[in-house]
Amino acid sequence: MSNPSRPRVRAKAVLAAGAGLILALSACSPSSVPPDPSPAGSTASSLPDAHVHGLSVSTTGQVLLATHDGLFDITKQPAAKIGATNDLMGFTGGTDHGVLYASGHPGEGSDMANPLGLIRSTDAGKTWEKLSRQGESDFHALTATKSGIVGFDGALRTSPDGKTWNRVAADFVPAALAGNPTSDTVLATTPQGIRRSTDGGKTWTAVDSGPVVQFAAFASPAEAVGIEPDGTVHTSADAGATWTRKGKIDDTVQAVAAAKGPEASPRIWAATASGLVASTDGGVTFRPAEAS
Repeated sequence: MSNPSRPRVRAKAVLAAGAGLILALSACSPSSVPPDPSPAGSTASSLPDAHVHGLSVSTTGQVLLATHDGLFDITKQPAAKIGATNDLMGFTGGTDHGVLYASGHPGEGSDMANPLGLIRSTDAGKTWEKLSRQGESDFHALTATKSGIVGFDGALRTSPDGKTWNRVAADFVPAALAGNPTSDTVLATTPQGIRRSTDGGKTWTAVDSGPVVQFAAFASPAEAVGIEPDGTVHTSADAGATWTRKGKIDDTVQAVAAAKGPEASPRIWAATASGLVASTDGGVTFRPAEAS
């Protein structure tokens, strides 16, 4: 269970408790495009029976979910548990899933400190190493950028290496942080609207014309996706500076990921209360994602 001394962040009163990590490291080049999320003839993906805090899709199409009960690969049916059972409140992963970062609380039988601080896996979640702030930080919002890590544990912090941290003066509480591994632009979702940083989270400005979104993700350094608490989808072609309204997801969204595909529009995946849905037309329409 979550540390009671660190209340869960909410973008609005209706937000799901504990939601707030957007996987934003799913950008890929046209030569390494994730497979179509809904190939013909396969079986619809279902989610593990646990609240989802993070979603990541690799360039090979592997879909990982970070939950209260640990990490799951839902590319497989049924979903396959990966590694130990830890409550992964914060989670962010790269395009190849080789390196993952997480935070939260240890599961039963774990020898890790509570809270976990920042932990890292270099084998796609099978094992985790302790990096920093063990027993100190439960990062409910977590992302990575070109210049390092950005996290929120009650305070907004940046780190160039995951080991040393600088506290950032911020007048907002992020529900989600979204970054891209090849850019220093970071988006923070708040009840007052989107905040945006172009220097890896050190300084922030308000996106006055943007929507109030609960979740955000980058498909590429320039392409971003945002989802309102009611499921309304918005996209940005200029790294979150301006936004265009698209379609709507008619279910409770728990996490989102995006990737650059062969289409002109980014591909979008969303973990919902009913299962995984995906869009290949930039968020205009969504359909159940399929597992191979």
